[in-house]
Amino acid sequence: MTSDFSEDAEKAKQALVDLPRVWEGKKSILELKAADYNWRQMEWWAFYFEHLCRMRLKGVFQIPGERFGTVGFDLKGSVNWDLKAKAIKSDAHTCILNDCQAIDKTIRKYGEHGVLIALCDVEYNDVNRTFQMWHSKLKGGLSAYEKARRSRTSVSRYRKTRAELVELLFLRFDQSSIGRLGRMNQGRNSNGKPRPPKYMIELEDLRGIVVDRVRF
Repeated sequence: MTSDFSEDAEKAKQALVDLPRVWEGKKSILELKAADYNWRQMEWWAFYFEHLCRMRLKGVFQIPGERFGTVGFDLKGSVNWDLKAKAIKSDAHTCILNDCQAIDKTIRKYGEHGVLIALCDVEYNDVNRTFQMWHSKLKGGLSAYEKARRSRTSVSRYRKTRAELVELLFLRFDQSSIGRLGRMNQGRNSNGKPRPPKYMIELEDLRGIVVDRVRF
């Protein structure tokens, strides 16, 4: 007998199996801008993945999903789901998930929680940071955050200019498997109050958590 969670995963898989594989930075950001969806963000590629999913899963899932306090989930089928994107060629083999308390609450309510992760091979800005300058100009100049960062240090992170979708991972968490995850402390808000921790998953140990995958 197929579970409701498995039906969620299968519906998402069928809707996303034809996702475009290559996401060019400028084209993707302009598409996000036209949709008025997080086009100013430095990690544009992760939001572009969300955008592609939202378009294809509209009418199949509730978008966005439920909220628990101030924390919301991306999708809601039989359970709540999060969407995440991760660069595969990275020193860190972990992926930061959502707020610990919110995930604990949705698992208590439904027994399960879903996470869909896009694993991507990414390319970075050239040494002259031409892509970064193009994006800043499109936004109308540096943001307050970027100005504040520049006042603290002259070092600027290289921006991702292109992402190639390699694989989709469909993950299922319950009361047992959620206990295997690590936690990441997020520091403090601007008012000095500590931000709540988020769960963090080790991508090299997904035993019993992966329910399906799509390779591109």
